[in-house]
Amino acid sequence: MVAWYFLLAFAITWSLQLPALLAAHHVIDGPTDRYMALVGLGAFGPMAAAVIASRIEGTGIRALLRPLSIWRVDARWYLAALALPGGIFVVAAGAYDLLGGHREPLLYPPSNAAYALAALVFPFGEEIGWRGFAFPRLRDRIGPLGASVVIGVAWTFWHVPMLTLQGVASWLYLVFVPFMVGGSILFAWIYQHTRGSLLLAVLTHVGAHLSNPGHAMPARWAPMVIHAAAYALLAVILLRADPGVWRRTSP
Repeated sequence: MVAWYFLLAFAITWSLQLPALLAAHHVIDGPTDRYMALVGLGAFGPMAAAVIASRIEGTGIRALLRPLSIWRVDARWYLAALALPGGIFVVAAGAYDLLGGHREPLLYPPSNAAYALAALVFPFGEEIGWRGFAFPRLRDRIGPLGASVVIGVAWTFWHVPMLTLQGVASWLYLVFVPFMVGGSILFAWIYQHTRGSLLLAVLTHVGAHLSNPGHAMPARWAPMVIHAAAYALLAVILLRADPGVWRRTSP
């Protein structure tokens, strides 16, 4: 069922975002902006796919959404969820500057109210699918680390239409692999330590949007490369420093 879930998530998202891509390449008439509402709606593809897959599987929507109610966890995990995704970039960019690299801004907050709203809402559209449906099923088959890697790779390619619309150079797609896989490992680490709290997974995604160096693209690619390297290094640290969580098939 997980394979069908991924196919469905990609199909829903990509079909909604295809008109904007076709308009951008002048295959269909009209400005790209005319179709951007569909692009935003495509962010809910993983959630929609999870709802459909849960119904087909017979587990039901209530079971899918129940982990959103797991909120009684240590306060440090709320801090980790909201601060770590952007905080590791601050540390990495600061180190890059000290080593003689071109100075980069340390924070990339939402630039307007629409982006701020998206930063709060879109994580539900993704995490109910990635961590709510796919992760626990993959974890029971291939373990938490294997599940994180599979989701990270899928997460990368799921973003291809959005990256293309942003005008990102094709070679940067490869940079997104360690970025997304490293991020997926961070998300799984918090998820495993919070008894499978889908709420904390959503908040970790919110934290990633609160300061997102991806906003610097396509004009500047260095922030994304720095962030990808930071996520990869953080993933290695989490794997080596906390090996027990990666042997745990259930939180």
